Amino acid sequence: MATRKTIGAVVAGLGLVLSSVLGGGAVTADRGADPSAPRHAAAPWAVHLAAMDEALREGDVGAAQNAWREAYGAALGSRRWDGYADAGDAALRLGRASGAPAAGVPRARELYLSALFRARDAGSLDGVLRVAASFDALGDRDVTRQAVRMAGRLADHGATSRAQLAAVTADRPITIPADI
Repeated sequence: MATRKTIGAVVAGLGLVLSSVLGGGAVTADRGADPSAPRHAAAPWAVHLAAMDEALREGDVGAAQNAWREAYGAALGSRRWDGYADAGDAALRLGRASGAPAAGVPRARELYLSALFRARDAGSLDGVLRVAASFDALGDRDVTRQAVRMAGRLADHGATSRAQLAAVTADRPITIPADI
């Protein structure tokens, strides 16, 4: 049975959570004009990925795995495309460092897919192109092709010519499939 004291404590706790969320929203709304752009300085997963990379430099794969898990949780909690993409990149680095490069690919692929759809939904052309480059590096031509098509739709809302898309992707390491 709930007592008045218990109910009061729950209400007070919810008030704290709500004020934290609202306060955090006010801070993020002021970070820049483009809400779809990544904000690496404020990335909640960045400190964990730095710890992972440091552990890898020291040869401590176990500590690196723990740091990656923390980064993964922070990226998932953020629900931002760049968090998913960064966690995917880190999964590949961790796989290579552990002596089993292929071990990181399934997790990275899953994270890149989530990043792709989040970037598309956020209207982030840079995000879609970044993830397209990641799939291209994995050798996944089908998803690369789809991502480049998504980028084309974001670039000019549906009437993308090959030349326009080539201009947008000129400074990115993406192979544009011939059938686009």
